[in-house]
Amino acid sequence: MYKYIIRRILVFIPMLFALSVIVFALAKAAPGDPFTTMLDPNIDRQVFEERKEALGLNDPVPVQYARWIGSAVQGDFGESIVYNGRPVMDLISARFWNTIYLGLVALFFTIIVAIPIGIYSARNPYSMLDYAATGFGFIGLAIPNFFFGLLAIYFLSIQLGWFPPQGTVSGNEVSGFQEFLDRMHHMILPGITLGLASTATYMRYMRSEVLDVLGSDYIRTAKAKGMSDRNVLYKHTLRNALIPIITLMGFEFGVLVGGAVITERVFNYPGLGTLFLDAIINRDYPIVMALTLIFGVFILVGNLLADIFYSIVDPRIRYD
Repeated sequence: MYKYIIRRILVFIPMLFALSVIVFALAKAAPGDPFTTMLDPNIDRQVFEERKEALGLNDPVPVQYARWIGSAVQGDFGESIVYNGRPVMDLISARFWNTIYLGLVALFFTIIVAIPIGIYSARNPYSMLDYAATGFGFIGLAIPNFFFGLLAIYFLSIQLGWFPPQGTVSGNEVSGFQEFLDRMHHMILPGITLGLASTATYMRYMRSEVLDVLGSDYIRTAKAKGMSDRNVLYKHTLRNALIPIITLMGFEFGVLVGGAVITERVFNYPGLGTLFLDAIINRDYPIVMALTLIFGVFILVGNLLADIFYSIVDPRIRYD
């Protein structure tokens, strides 16, 4: 397993290099630049040209890429053009953990809701709850995240006042465990909104996989030997049914982190998604390129963790 992990990490290097080339090329091919939105007709154009020259934006593209990737591997993604020259890593680090926590809350909500309902639906097919779960799955896949978020804010925040509609903490000075509870209170609505589509997908996958495993010969043999339904479910069925779910979970974490853009904007949540969207609108390409690479790393690491958990869930899977 250790050799396999090392090999996978080494494979990450050319993949990230290819991703960096694509990201840099797309950023250069995009129309306009950050100075376009900052251009004031009453100010001499020479001022902007001098600033572009100072930032090296007039250098040949290969030179710009070599300079950027050389700094990026050292953790320096340059300075933001829109945020008054602040280092990109400072802007990212200030919001990094907000997005990580939000992604974990969304994933936790997905797991605790989708897996039990999927199992129950598979054990009781065509029951009322099974039909209700199927309907919920279709609704969850059909409703866009931003629309569900707006509904959640209107009903659960404005009408009922159960949850705060935006931000990460209240204005009150809190610390310690109270601060943790306050942050969790703020993350419930955006976390549920972010995990809605994933919950519907996991639930359908879980139902399908459990039904498939329950029809296997070794399950019928175990039941014929007198094994209880509980042991059949947890010792044999669930482990095999979880393998494709783990595949989704490994990929999903990277997708949740990178896909929080719209959800964070709806809830005015100060995370990487909001920073990414603002950078795109303002054509702040240093931030856009840095976040795109970071989202790519999350997806690669998520897939690696999925492969590792394969061998934990199913001892037959080995990577020797």
